[in-house]
Amino acid sequence: MSKKSHQKVSRLFKITIGPPKITKYERARIIGARALQLSYGAPSFIPRDDLFNVTEIAKRELYALALPISIRRQLPDSTYQDIAIQYLL
Repeated sequence: MSKKSHQKVSRLFKITIGPPKITKYERARIIGARALQLSYGAPSFIPRDDLFNVTEIAKRELYALALPISIRRQLPDSTYQDIAIQYLL
């Protein structure tokens, strides 16, 4: 997705709960969960090249926007918003 088309899409989608960027806790949880999946033999969404460290592969997948993951941000009154990671990075 090019930068211009990403900006165009992000204008249509409004983040109403939480900060407009991914937090360090959300990033750590996504990378940790994906690293665990890779360690159990899940296929990689990007070419591995010479990488054998599952944490590094998970980081590269996250920043390449290759992960089909969304983050659910929830408020104490049980309202929530599901946000795809492409809008947060």
